[in-house]
Amino acid sequence: MKKLTYLPVYLLITLAVACSTRNRNVKETSNKSGQPVANKELSGVMRIQGAIKTGDSVLLNFTVYNHTDGVKKFLKWQTPFEPLLSKYLDIKNEQGEEVLYKGPMVKRMMPPPPSAYITLNPQDSLAVKVDILKGYALTKPGKYTVEYTSENISGLTVKQQVSFIYR
Repeated sequence: MKKLTYLPVYLLITLAVACSTRNRNVKETSNKSGQPVANKELSGVMRIQGAIKTGDSVLLNFTVYNHTDGVKKFLKWQTPFEPLLSKYLDIKNEQGEEVLYKGPMVKRMMPPPPSAYITLNPQDSLAVKVDILKGYALTKPGKYTVEYTSENISGLTVKQQVSFIYR
């Protein structure tokens, strides 16, 4: 019976120790306002022409920057650095309706092979253009917003959205 009275005490101590050490190895960076700051090692920037004539190519410029003093790698899957094999952009009209993705959806084997990574030298950048009409059913004139959605796959941080008028 005495052993059972020590069990709750033991469980409480174990729980307290686990909670106090849970975040010990997490490095959190924040700015003066206390808000978390995004990883600034590898970032992506999208650019697109402001007005595009209906039927013309809708070219998205996608640039990746290495802001560090060391060589960095990122996974090219679900980025414009590989042929369009999956949906990695959300394109929405002014009403918030999403443009239908019409491209292929490839299943991947994990872990990615070394050839699936792109190496970027320190303080360097790499750019590519992709015609989003090849994977998205953009047919109606209007104002559209493009957002990159595969940060968790590629490891790239792309903060801003880009907008264009399709007329």
